[in-house]
Amino acid sequence: MNTQPNTGRMPGNTAQPAMNPNANGTINETEFRQSVIPRAALSLAACQIAITKCANANAKEFAGFELTEATAVVQVLKEMGTPEPMMDANAQATLDKFRTMPAGPAFDKFFMQAEYDNHEFLRDLTDNYLRAPLSKPSPAETETHHIATVALANFKEHVAMTKRILKELA
Repeated sequence: MNTQPNTGRMPGNTAQPAMNPNANGTINETEFRQSVIPRAALSLAACQIAITKCANANAKEFAGFELTEATAVVQVLKEMGTPEPMMDANAQATLDKFRTMPAGPAFDKFFMQAEYDNHEFLRDLTDNYLRAPLSKPSPAETETHHIATVALANFKEHVAMTKRILKELA
């Protein structure tokens, strides 16, 4: 995935710990939460801007839905003790582009492409996390697994929504 700020994609946060998949390619609950929170935080910040700048009604509506979702995800993960890392340079550059880009069709496309790419990443990450069997789970792992199960449906739905809106904007 290209994380250059001028692509419209939501970059990951390089300050977070590297994921170390086990033998079957899965990650643990801490790595999962630490991979989700920087993306949710960036999406939250982007949506706060997008709800005032989106010209397309469907893009604006999506920004409102996503703002609510990202706010909830960040809040829940913080309550679970997941630290929110500082934004890395790519994430900050992307956010700066959201701030400085004028409202209009180009902004809508940039925003929707970023959200599409972010939700594809989150969908795949969550699907990968949920593949790991829960052998003797801790309370944190059980709770994270439950949250991931619910989140996967939202991530899939948002991939479909952003894809449809991008097609409309083309």
